Amino acid sequence: MTPTNSARRYKTHRRTITETDIVTFVNVVGLHEPFFIDMEYIQKNMEGAHRKRFAPGPMIISLGMGLLATYVSEIIANTLKEQDVGPFGGMTGLQARLRGALFPGDTIHVECEPRLLPKTSRGYTLMELQHWVINQHGEAIADFTETLTFLPKESHSS
Repeated sequence: MTPTNSARRYKTHRRTITETDIVTFVNVVGLHEPFFIDMEYIQKNMEGAHRKRFAPGPMIISLGMGLLATYVSEIIANTLKEQDVGPFGGMTGLQARLRGALFPGDTIHVECEPRLLPKTSRGYTLMELQHWVINQHGEAIADFTETLTFLPKESHSS
């Protein structure tokens, strides 16, 4: 993965979404709402482009994280270069905004911008990974920020 125009913004490979992807996600997570499982309901009660199958918001976020997953260690390593941090402490936050729909046949990619926040008073390092999920028309259909925590270096026992 190479940075895009901005030295700190990364772009993933693309993925085309299928109807099977959406149906599988809905069934795995149990989103058995009429919006996702009842095509007659959708055609009667929804407007415009939403009168056909579309992906639930949590699926768009999951796909965004998944597309970035193969690159995330490289992004973290580049961002933490020359930083004095301990081990990874986990994902501690997620803020998301859905801006558009994802339909079968759409092709998406993710652009990511990592940001280091000032160390906390307890010595933790926080990193934000800002994701933009972008469709084949260049439209951001979702953006979300994942907050990662790294423990203080002294808390890591060798």
